Formats: sequence, structure tokens, C-alpha cells
Amino acid sequence: MAYDIAALAEELTTMAAADQRSTADANSDDPARQLAWRRLTARHGDRLGEIMAEFGWPTADLVGEDAARAAWLIAQHADRQLDVQRRALTLMREAVSAGSANARELAFLRDRTLVNEGRNQVYGTQIAGVKGGAPVPWPCQEPKRVDELRAEVGIEPFDAYVAQFPMATGEASDE
Repeated sequence: MAYDIAALAEELTTMAAADQRSTADANSDDPARQLAWRRLTARHGDRLGEIMAEFGWPTADLVGEDAARAAWLIAQHADRQLDVQRRALTLMREAVSAGSANARELAFLRDRTLVNEGRNQVYGTQIAGVKGGAPVPWPCQEPKRVDELRAEVGIEPFDAYVAQFPMATGEASDE
């Protein structure tokens, strides 16, 4: 059966747009909003798992740039579905090796998955919180090499990265 790739691309971008609209719910003081966020990301993670089982990693060549980035965002936010994140990480790693996916996005997903596994991240992309108005990353495997490792995958230096979003309010980047 031929699958409508345009419909798949639309589905991925629609899921990512819904994710972006409700991101504030993740850290809300309202338990109902937090639960809504968890349900949304779980539904999206489940669907991404189905998509990966059928198509592999949804690369830009398959679904277009916007939908490929949407798939990555969905994987990023599947925090309570490590099986989905690990599968996405494996498939995305293969796609990056083949030149079909973004190494920067892979680095963010790798860090996110490592942190969710309770391990130290590599690139310092995941922020644990704010201390004295300054962002504090989750522990890193090689903290003295973080900026060097970030540069290898096209990520700006840590200080430039955290200057892009309002840490004083506790808001974090979607990445």
C-alpha cells in the first residue's frame, strides 16, 4: 500500500505545532495542565514510534525539512518514552551518517536521552535549572571540552546558547 508522504509530513508538522503551543504546560503550577502536556507528548511519542517502525527516521528527503524537524522535536519531548527516544536516536544517528539528517539535532537528542537515562550529557544542551540567575546544565561527561564538542556538531558555545532564552524566568529552550 502506498502511503501519502504529504499527509505524513502534514501530520508531523501538526503534532509539532500542537507541542509548541502547549510547551508552557510542561512546567505549569497547574497539575491539570502538566497532565495534558504529558498526555499530548505520549500520544505524539507513540505515533512517532509507529512512523519509525514503518519508515525509519523521517528524513528531510522523505518528508521535507519542516516535517523532519517536527519529528526531531517530537522525539525530544518523548521524555517518558525512553524506548521511543532510543529508537529515534539510533535511526537519526544512521541518517546523520548517511548525510540525511542534522548532526546538531542529533546532539540535542543524544543529550536529552542521556539525561533521561540518568547519565551525563555530552554537549551541554540540557539545562537543569537556574542558580543565581545563571543557567546550570545537567552534568556533562567532559565539561572542559563542551564548547569544542558543540562546535564539532554546529552548536554555538554554551554561553551564547543560554543567552538566547530567558533563564531568569526558568523557561528553557525547546531544544
